[in-house]
Amino acid sequence: MTSRIPRDSRLRLVRPRPLAAAPRAMNQRPPRRTAPRPPEGTPARSELARMARSVLADAARVARWADTALGPGRACGTTDGKATLSVTSAELAGRELGLTTAQVQADWDIARLAGLVEVHGDSARPGWRLRAWDRDDSAVLRGWVALFDAWSLAHPEPAGQEPAAVAEVVSAMPQVLSFLQLSAGPVPVAQLLDLLQQRVTELRTERCEVPYDGPRPDLPEQPEQPEDDDTPLDPLLDWALGALASVGALTYGDGQATLTPLGNWAVWVKLEQICVAAQSPAGNIEQAAEDMLRGCAQLRPNAARAEYRAWLAARPVGSAVTELLKAARGEDALLRGLAFEALRVVGAPAEPDVRAVADEPTLRPYALLWLAEHDGADPEDAHEVLTRQEATWLWVDTAAAVADHGEAPMLVRHLESAIQPTVPMLLDEVRAVGHPRTVQVLVALAAAHPDPALAKAVRRAAFQVHTGGS
Repeated sequence: MTSRIPRDSRLRLVRPRPLAAAPRAMNQRPPRRTAPRPPEGTPARSELARMARSVLADAARVARWADTALGPGRACGTTDGKATLSVTSAELAGRELGLTTAQVQADWDIARLAGLVEVHGDSARPGWRLRAWDRDDSAVLRGWVALFDAWSLAHPEPAGQEPAAVAEVVSAMPQVLSFLQLSAGPVPVAQLLDLLQQRVTELRTERCEVPYDGPRPDLPEQPEQPEDDDTPLDPLLDWALGALASVGALTYGDGQATLTPLGNWAVWVKLEQICVAAQSPAGNIEQAAEDMLRGCAQLRPNAARAEYRAWLAARPVGSAVTELLKAARGEDALLRGLAFEALRVVGAPAEPDVRAVADEPTLRPYALLWLAEHDGADPEDAHEVLTRQEATWLWVDTAAAVADHGEAPMLVRHLESAIQPTVPMLLDEVRAVGHPRTVQVLVALAAAHPDPALAKAVRRAAFQVHTGGS
């Protein structure tokens, strides 16, 4: 008897397709959830976008000036390798726009935080939001929300404050904002200060909790109690409210604070994301990144993205990105792919961290694809930024995810995403790429493939990798 599959088993030249992030049950149909309605009195999205354009008008103006005056072939506008506008460029912009140098530099920083200017390596260029600024309300609102999330960077804390206290206040402010949103009106600053002090005390208590493993005779007994920090929170609350007012999230004066329509809408969106996660089958909002990603593995793409958004909304962006990259460095290739899917939801704030890991062999292909898509490449064509060796390494890594979590037919279909035109060429390059899971992947592929001749060739390749032969 002969196999109905040709023995040379040539692969078709097809564009590599992003593999499904995880095996999904075909009959899995999560219940539809109707889109929630914003609180009564919330302006229409077009009106919210008009407000956001007004808040960011000066930043957009400086970004457009830089696009014209500092484009390719013109004088360099940055000097520190971080795309910070140089004093010379700021002075030039100030003369042409009728602004002081300090105003130009502040507006430039706001433009970067809002994604109107994007930093790529040691240079900056106009972001896609600037290109869509006048016609795309969603782009405008996303830009303003990015600025809202970065309020502590847009308005640095006053000098002389303890860094630990500043970090605690930044971590506690989401609860203060939630209280403002639920109050639906002016709230006395004294009441907000009381709430802030309570939340900071909770954070200090949580930080002091350590597991009890029995007495340690070599160490003196240390009573478990919150750190006694006498740093007054009044000036830090004043700074936080002033910073949030500067980005248009609230009004602050006469001993009261009130969310603006933009701020009220943004806080409601984040609370809604958290509620969606809490009500979802996965409910991963309180999990660490690795457990959250495992919980999302069986979800459809849209449901998984909703989980990522909610998980991200519940924690500072910087620590969330760090946690996702830590999960990506683990041994589970499935989590590696899912971590970068979650980082796609993070968007521009994750770029410096993703760029920083692009030299790590395990993460490099994922990081390069992420950066290519972030720079505007079509996801279908982003793979073109990878070298042949990087693409082969990614093929093996993805195959490892399928072997660990998928089914045999899916692993066989994964052959179609290889860039090599024939199986022998694929096996030669897979053997040479040096992926630590190569042997396991080849053994699993040999066991899954229905063609005996091809399976034998794959097993031989696995043995050669295992023994170090050629």
